[in-house]
Amino acid sequence: MNDNQLLRYSRHILLDQIGIEGQQKILAAHALIIGAGGLGSPAALYLASAGIGKLTIVDDDEVDLTNLQRQILHTTERVGKDKVDSAKICLQQINPEVEVIALKERLQGQRLQELVRSASVVLDCSDNFKTRHAVNAACVEFSVPLVSGAAISFDGQLSVFDTRHSDAPCYACLFPPDQDVEEVRCSTMGVFSPLVGIIGTMQAAEALKLVMNLGLSVSGRLLLLDAMQMEWTSIGVSKNHECAVCGAK
Repeated sequence: MNDNQLLRYSRHILLDQIGIEGQQKILAAHALIIGAGGLGSPAALYLASAGIGKLTIVDDDEVDLTNLQRQILHTTERVGKDKVDSAKICLQQINPEVEVIALKERLQGQRLQELVRSASVVLDCSDNFKTRHAVNAACVEFSVPLVSGAAISFDGQLSVFDTRHSDAPCYACLFPPDQDVEEVRCSTMGVFSPLVGIIGTMQAAEALKLVMNLGLSVSGRLLLLDAMQMEWTSIGVSKNHECAVCGAK
């Protein structure tokens, strides 16, 4: 770690729980973020500012005026630009030392598997169950910890699925792939702007803890936030040994 890095990350290094060793783990880590929208924006900003060594951000959409109410990676001047390119500009302005890989694509199949396998941690900041299940399956296959967030209206949720531990549940244990779930998106329901900031920031916090092997993650728990009442509920989530995705793992 050079003098500039010692200064930039000094407030982490001053923490006994992190120190130089923990910061070096962050600098050596690779985070994969699926989605450069409401959740991906704060998650990416905090991972970059914390010094994550490599950040791959994936999204196949362009910046729209309606995004700017909550997607803080983007600006009015970048409306119409690919979200991942907009994100890269913002992240490199915050921390030019971070290697930012911007991919405009919808990840699936072998391509998804390749990226997940190369990551230290995956943050699912997407907005649909098909993507969430595909990302979860890849994370289970390659034993990569997954930090999952969701937000709609005034309701948010957060969990970690870390199947490096044999007793840990995966996303499919909580939401089985064959379950009939109504797809609800903020484009039709709306979403409270700071809510995605809260959940996305917590995703970044969990990701950093995972790469440093620090503290206790929310694996085995689903945190639910009612932002109208500003109340948190924690629900225990157990591994389903008959889960179609991780049951035999």
